[in-house]
Amino acid sequence: MSTPTPPAETVTALARRYRLELDMGKDGTPAWTLVPGITEFTPKIEPTQQDVTTYDAEGWSEQAVTMLAWSVEVTLAHRAHPTTGVFNAAQEALRRASMSFGAASYVRVRYYDRNGAPDAQEGTALVTWEPEGGGPDEVDTIKVTLTGSGPLTEIPNPVADSPPVNKRGDA
Repeated sequence: MSTPTPPAETVTALARRYRLELDMGKDGTPAWTLVPGITEFTPKIEPTQQDVTTYDAEGWSEQAVTMLAWSVEVTLAHRAHPTTGVFNAAQEALRRASMSFGAASYVRVRYYDRNGAPDAQEGTALVTWEPEGGGPDEVDTIKVTLTGSGPLTEIPNPVADSPPVNKRGDA
């Protein structure tokens, strides 16, 4: 008997492989801007399932996916300029969108594998901005939830043909 060949994929991917960018462009011209300070990143796609069981299933339940919902949950270290104290522009754009109505409440985002793997998505989302608070010895962190409005579209990874931005994996 021959021994099965072990899989070639033996290196575990790191969670920090993701990069999140916000489109801060004007007049329909994209200007993708890094959202810095990410300490946690959780993309989700959740299906809505409906029962489609018929008598033909002989007592077994059958399900069909009828809708998909996407979201991204991010925890941010709130970034400010060391001299002026002005908060990061991309983070501020997310905060402002979270307090807006109508078109101003939507943001265009994309996220992708910073090492160039074929894992890249883009979509429009609503923003929830929740400061986490804390004691005098803690840093200012924000929980941001991006709730998809419409499709999450697979895109070519914008760094697929270029070397990794930062070998250390810093955001």
